[in-house]
Amino acid sequence: MGNCYDSTMSKGAPRPRPLYIDRATGLIGGARQVLSPHFDDRPSGCVPELLVVHGISLPPGEFGGPWIDRLFTGTLPANGHPYFRAIAAQRVSAHALIRRDGQIVQYVPFDARAWHAGQSAWCGRAGCNDFSIGVELEGTDETPYADAQYYALAGLISALLSVYPSLRKEAIVGHSDIAPGRKTDPGPSFEWARLRALLDQTPRDGTEG
Repeated sequence: MGNCYDSTMSKGAPRPRPLYIDRATGLIGGARQVLSPHFDDRPSGCVPELLVVHGISLPPGEFGGPWIDRLFTGTLPANGHPYFRAIAAQRVSAHALIRRDGQIVQYVPFDARAWHAGQSAWCGRAGCNDFSIGVELEGTDETPYADAQYYALAGLISALLSVYPSLRKEAIVGHSDIAPGRKTDPGPSFEWARLRALLDQTPRDGTEG
């Protein structure tokens, strides 16, 4: 999770609220669910061992709108924006998206394999989709991520750590870490030390069922 660690937090900062994940379905309780067709089963014996933080905005640099949902559900109109022509046919998804206001949208159950990492490797192990969970943050490499996104991300990760003992806080990376030279997100605007500090103060009772 980055190379820096700063456990300081400003006094009076709100604590992230724990989320709840249904063990049987792999779904977040109370989150907005938008089912993506872009997923499949993990290979036999593979469990989530890695969490990958991404950054996304559609069109690039613009926030809000339906376009991320449309991309991950395979319904992005190629004529909706000039940028969309190059990506409309892609079959991609993430397990979850965190909007600028902290809203969490889930596209793929956490037990399944979302198609988020592409060509990738971690600690010498290729094919990160097989053993990872992908979480997108609505943002860009240059734009600071919103406070609400850090709190939502910390709450989500804490719940995932409770549900999946195979996950560890030390195995939280950026897309750029598993696809160096090909990907740059979530970019220098993402504060890894801040996420680490939030995780240290977030309750980890995040399971249902």
